[in-house]
Amino acid sequence: MMRSLYSGVSGLKTHQVKMDVIGNNISNVNTVAYKSSSVTFGELMYQTTQNASGPNALTGTGGINARQIGLGVQSGAINTSIATAGAAQTTGNPFDIRIKGDSFFVVNSGTQNYFTRAGAFYVDGGGNLAMTSNGYNVMGWGVDDKTMEIKKGTVQPLRIMAPSNMTYPPEATSKGYVTGIIDKQDPDVSSTDGKIMNMKIYDNLGYEYSAKLAIRQVNGEKGDYSVQLVDVTDTDNKSVLDKFPGLKLGDWVTNTKEKTATSDGVTFPDTTHYQIGAEPAKLISDLKGADGKWTEDLAKVAKSFGYNKPQEFLDSYVGGSVPVYNADGTIQTAAVKGVTIESLLTAGNLGANFAIDAATKKATIKVTGFTGSSLKYDQGSEKGAFVGINGQPGKTSLTLSLGKYKNFSDVTIDFKTSTNVANGKNSTINANPGDTDGIGMGRKLGKLIGVSIANNGRISASYSNGQTKLLGQIAVAEFANASGLEKQGENLYSATLNSGEFDGIGTDITANDGAMTTGSLEMSNVDLSGEFTEMITTQRGFQANSRIITVSDTMLEELVNLKR
Repeated sequence: MMRSLYSGVSGLKTHQVKMDVIGNNISNVNTVAYKSSSVTFGELMYQTTQNASGPNALTGTGGINARQIGLGVQSGAINTSIATAGAAQTTGNPFDIRIKGDSFFVVNSGTQNYFTRAGAFYVDGGGNLAMTSNGYNVMGWGVDDKTMEIKKGTVQPLRIMAPSNMTYPPEATSKGYVTGIIDKQDPDVSSTDGKIMNMKIYDNLGYEYSAKLAIRQVNGEKGDYSVQLVDVTDTDNKSVLDKFPGLKLGDWVTNTKEKTATSDGVTFPDTTHYQIGAEPAKLISDLKGADGKWTEDLAKVAKSFGYNKPQEFLDSYVGGSVPVYNADGTIQTAAVKGVTIESLLTAGNLGANFAIDAATKKATIKVTGFTGSSLKYDQGSEKGAFVGINGQPGKTSLTLSLGKYKNFSDVTIDFKTSTNVANGKNSTINANPGDTDGIGMGRKLGKLIGVSIANNGRISASYSNGQTKLLGQIAVAEFANASGLEKQGENLYSATLNSGEFDGIGTDITANDGAMTTGSLEMSNVDLSGEFTEMITTQRGFQANSRIITVSDTMLEELVNLKR
């Protein structure tokens, strides 16, 4: 039997294989992230009819090459062009992801990890990020509950729409800051009500309130002002101060209920009604003698509150409410807490009244509003810069003591960014929640409004309260020989001994200058012009091999015909 006949048969079979590969490439020209394959032919084997011989020096003859007759062709290899990226196809779907680089997504069927370049994903009914074609879960890393950072470990399904991720918890306001300009010529600042600032605050249930602060001028020429908490209102603009009995701003007292106290046996210089804050200097000077020492009257007041020294009486907190005396002169409330008498004698207090009954010589202290704190601005070289609070240079903040009340936190308010300069008789000072970096603002309950995927695969959620939350990160797999991966259909690959094993953890795609692009997919890398050219050469090769068979058959026919 002629060897050429079998060579032609092997040529037909091999070209059939190549045509199969070409057909598969063309059929997948629009398959997401499909990697085209190519066939490499190799010689099948050779029959040696004469071995090679070397030169013979004795006879003077040269060497003879071996005589070998080939017996056909075979498929040497079927290679996948896995390193060649397909073109980008824009979809606009945020869960469509294209990989830049040589990495692979890791997906899991429930029992086994597979690898793919097809990033057409969606969120299934369980909240998991999954492949749209087969529902396999996309694998990645979760977030540490304490640090809220990515915790790299064995890859796990990315459940980005878990119930815990559908809302962002509320938080009570803990910080605030005052910024802007106080102009001493602003009529609002010098008015009785003062310049009102509203600062939005939240409790830890997410309910919103407005803390109203008043800035008043004490001595504009010296840069002296006072700040006072006026009211706290809800979203219906109703006062809720009854929730905060004994509310304090910084080290200063705020009283929301009218309280009275009568001290028996105390005589003041006259029977004039004193409005603290209107003429604080006069009141204090009246309570001091010409030598600067406190009068005996003040000593009696101090002693009635349990202090032997007037200065201790002025410098200390003396209880929760001012004492109330009975008709017989005995103290009805023996212990008093929450009132700083010094604050009653300073410009910051605009709500306290001292009244003397001329007949009984009894002094009555009536607290009907709030006391405040003093603010100091530099009027010299610092050009209106904030100096300090309550006579303490360098102290820039006050604390609104809400933390002792249910669902609230203390709110520290910083004044260092405010200034006291001319601004056309217009003050722009205002109070803002949070610090200058936006920390401590507080927030209401947030509902999930969007999910985004960064180019490093990190998945973040956006909420209606302005917050964002890291939900996880898509991990990728890299292989020493990606061409050694085995195709499993459905755009999937599995690891083989020649590709290298997957360690179960994966890598960050940016580790090797890779990236992810959302809203687009990787297209097939099939080159139709190249495939049609290969198809032509394959067809001609098949045709030529078929001719070998027919010609060999004709020769055999001639051989048989010799018998005739």
